[in-house]
Amino acid sequence: MPAHKLDHNANKALYLQIKDVLVKRIQDGVWGAQSLIPTERELMKEFDVSRTTIRQAISVLVQIGLLEKTQGRGTLVKPQKLVGSLGRLKGFAEEVVEKGHIPQSKLLRTEFSDLLFTEKSMLNVKEDESILLIERIRFADDMPIAFERTCWPYNIGSILMQYDLNAARYYEILENHNIYLHKASEKIYAINATQDEADLLGIRPGEAMLEMNRLSFGMNNHPIEYTKTKYRSDQYHYDIELKR
Repeated sequence: MPAHKLDHNANKALYLQIKDVLVKRIQDGVWGAQSLIPTERELMKEFDVSRTTIRQAISVLVQIGLLEKTQGRGTLVKPQKLVGSLGRLKGFAEEVVEKGHIPQSKLLRTEFSDLLFTEKSMLNVKEDESILLIERIRFADDMPIAFERTCWPYNIGSILMQYDLNAARYYEILENHNIYLHKASEKIYAINATQDEADLLGIRPGEAMLEMNRLSFGMNNHPIEYTKTKYRSDQYHYDIELKR
């Protein structure tokens, strides 16, 4: 990597200039998540500054959560949390792609059921009608992020079952069949991981999680999706913009 020239006459301190360069390299993917950044000695040589200046720059990035110092290994780029934005109706895969990651899924269960009475009530489905249940683990760049449990009325489920549900993006499939979502109501809860959820997501039982319950409506204002998604709180959070 070519040496980066600092502006020694600028009003901005050298360590802050270096910090900005390192941040850009992380954002540009020069150093991926969990990768080691160059050693202090290598950075001292590149920027032609003292060890103290390099340590100041790294310290700032550790404090804001971009880097992590590890005993015996060096300084790592920390994986960044996915951020969901409230106020816009979109699927998990869309959020992941927008943040520059690769979405993946692992299908755990899929079945038509007559016995999901709470879910049938939410979807305003007749008592004698089956609904489709799909359970998946959702990933971003091979990192398990969430356990997703989605229910659909029979007519919608019959369409989805024609596709590979490991890779399916539900909303795109529906739009290709001229079925469009109009709005959704969403509730968010703080919960703790059960043993099964912890095993699926690679966390400890009892760890804090976010549970999102979403009821989505079609253009005729009839409910067509009921989803309960449980997110790892160390990998995902919501971003809410408030105005007054």
